Amino acid sequence: MSLDVITFGEAMLLLVADRPGPLEDAESFGKRTAGAETNAAIGLSRLGLKVGWASRVGADAMGRYLIRVMQDEGIDCSHVVADPGQRTGIQIKGRVEGGGDPPTEYYRKGSAASLFQPEHIDVPWLTSARHLHTTGVFSAVSDSCLATVQRSMALMREAGKTVSFDTNLRPTLWSSPERMREVVNALAGMADWVLPGIEEGQILTGESSAEGIAAFYRAQGARLVVVKLGPQGAYYDGEAGCGHVPGCPVAQVVDTVGAGDGFAAGVISGLLDGLPVPDAVRRGAWIGARAVQVLGDSEGFPTRAELEAAAL
Repeated sequence: MSLDVITFGEAMLLLVADRPGPLEDAESFGKRTAGAETNAAIGLSRLGLKVGWASRVGADAMGRYLIRVMQDEGIDCSHVVADPGQRTGIQIKGRVEGGGDPPTEYYRKGSAASLFQPEHIDVPWLTSARHLHTTGVFSAVSDSCLATVQRSMALMREAGKTVSFDTNLRPTLWSSPERMREVVNALAGMADWVLPGIEEGQILTGESSAEGIAAFYRAQGARLVVVKLGPQGAYYDGEAGCGHVPGCPVAQVVDTVGAGDGFAAGVISGLLDGLPVPDAVRRGAWIGARAVQVLGDSEGFPTRAELEAAAL
């Protein structure tokens, strides 16, 4: 089966606290999945695209759980290796009243996914897909993960396929802000579609406006740049023109984590469906708004039937 989208990335076991407040005060935790690339993969798969995920997990109960969840979402996990000598990464997340940034702790250093190597790439499998989606997260996990992202992007560009890149900054994973800017901007220069958040773009480019950020990456060769503006929607600049798509009103913000990944799934699916850029961005904004209204990284992502019911 040929795939529409492939992504490489680390999935982690996500433990979400049962109550707002400091993590140490939580009495119990709900079990979910976390990972920027796998969040986007879930979003794309629910919309009916054929999605493949390549990674490594530990040959442990949590690794088996992650693979089972992804398979249940319809994602091709044939290129996910369960390594008996390594462990699966874990993320612990608190809860905040009103939907602010929750306290979060990571236990991912030296995880199985961090040992992914460029030579692990199945080139025929990768280049048979229509599109590659990458982010700044997996690139920051380890030097070998960065080399994997760089090689996968180069292979897809050489094969004439499209590549999207979500900057998705994780400053604590980088050795310095300067290194982060250097690497992330270089990766953006290898992508067709670049998806920075407004604050991320300001950090990376030194530009203060969405228009300036988009112009920066367009000058690097991106065919389309979509700058996420949170509740204000998004600004896009591409070969067919530029413009602003307003955000979708939300009655209550519960959890903002995963909204950007849902936005990416909406834009990517829309473009692969052949929609005009404004309509693809509108789809992304709608999915992002759904994501912030529920607890969990991907629980708010819609199915294709829900998308069609919303006329998007």
